[in-house]
Amino acid sequence: MTDILSDQEMVRYCRQILLPSCDIEGQERLKQAKVLVIGLGGLGCAAAQYLGAAGAGHLTLVDFDQVELSNLQRQVLHTSANIGDNKAVSAKQTIAAINPEISIVAIEHKLGDAELQRMINSHDVVVDCCDNLVTRISLNQWCFTFKTPLVSGAAIRMEGMVSCFDYSENTPCYQCFSQLFGEQQLSCMEAGVLSPAVGIIGSIEAAEAIKLITGIGKPLVGRVLLADISTMSFREMKLNKSAKCPICG
Repeated sequence: MTDILSDQEMVRYCRQILLPSCDIEGQERLKQAKVLVIGLGGLGCAAAQYLGAAGAGHLTLVDFDQVELSNLQRQVLHTSANIGDNKAVSAKQTIAAINPEISIVAIEHKLGDAELQRMINSHDVVVDCCDNLVTRISLNQWCFTFKTPLVSGAAIRMEGMVSCFDYSENTPCYQCFSQLFGEQQLSCMEAGVLSPAVGIIGSIEAAEAIKLITGIGKPLVGRVLLADISTMSFREMKLNKSAKCPICG
C-alpha cells in the first residue's frame, strides 16, 4: 500500500501532525481534499496562502480581476511586479513557491452558472472570499444543492465576520444570514479597510475550511463570528435556520 504522505511531507507538516486532533489521518484528509477559493483579493490571499501552506492538496483559485497598485496594501500574495497580472495566476505562483507539494489551478475568467455548478460539485469545500452579495447567493444556492460545505467571510473598515454552512439538517444556509442584513452598500474602495483586518478574517476562513475537511474542532456552523479590530474584540451570534428561507426553509 502506497503511503499518502511522502517522507518530505511528513517533515513539512510535522507541527500540524503533532496535534492529537489532526495526526497523520487528518493531514492525509487535507492532502486529498479539493478546495475552491472564490476571490483572490485581501481575504482570498490570506485564506489561500494558509490552505496551501497547511497542505490542502488541490486548490482551485478563481478571480477574473487584475492586480492594481492599490491592492498591495492588503493582498499579500501579489507584489509590485504583478501589477496588471491576473490575481488567480499571481496567487498561484506565490503559493506554489511556498508549497510545491500541492496542486494549484488558476481560473482567470468569471465562472458561468453551469461551470460554477460543476466546480462546486467536484470540490470538497468552497471558501467564499468575494465582495458582492449576488455571487455569495449563487455560491450558497449550488453549495446547498450539492451539499458542499461553504466557508464565508467579509471584512471592511476595521470589522469582519466569518461563518460556515454545512447544509446538514436543521442548520441555516447563507441566505438565512443575508436576509438579516441585506446587501452591503459600501465597498473597501469607498469605506476603506485596515490591512491586517482582511488577513485576520481570511486566516480564520482557512482554519474553518481545514476543520471541515479534517473533522477537527467545532466549525462555525449555526454561528457567526464577529470581529471588531478597533478594540480587538470578538463576539459570537447564533444563527438559526429561517423557516421562510427560499433556499433551505
